Amino acid sequence: MEIPPALLQFVGSLAAIVALAALAWWLKLGAPRRLESEADARREASEAADSFEPVEIALDRAGRAALLRDDAGQILLLRQHGTHFAGRVLTPAAYARIDGDALVVDTAEKRYGGVRLELDDPSLWVRHIESIKPH
Repeated sequence: MEIPPALLQFVGSLAAIVALAALAWWLKLGAPRRLESEADARREASEAADSFEPVEIALDRAGRAALLRDDAGQILLLRQHGTHFAGRVLTPAAYARIDGDALVVDTAEKRYGGVRLELDDPSLWVRHIESIKPH
């Protein structure tokens, strides 16, 4: 039985597509995740900083970032990093300012950079971030 070359090419292409899709799934590549709820932010915070227990959470309206504060006054900033979230506990070098309806947080870390968050009450978080600076 002779297999037509076009059929062989089709089957080979289909197998390659399935293999690439499986590889992308295995590497967890794909559309970026969003923080849809406080539970999502808590889960990402626990992955970013061991034993960080937030008592206050502010989610970016688009789900791309969040600020979390624990009972000791530490603030964890989560931001999208590809299909995952990266988190940093802010140091006294961090700076926050209001830009329109948004909060812009500069972590003072070159590798992490700054984040723009659309929040309901950005002024509250400016005060929280200023509270971690020595007086």
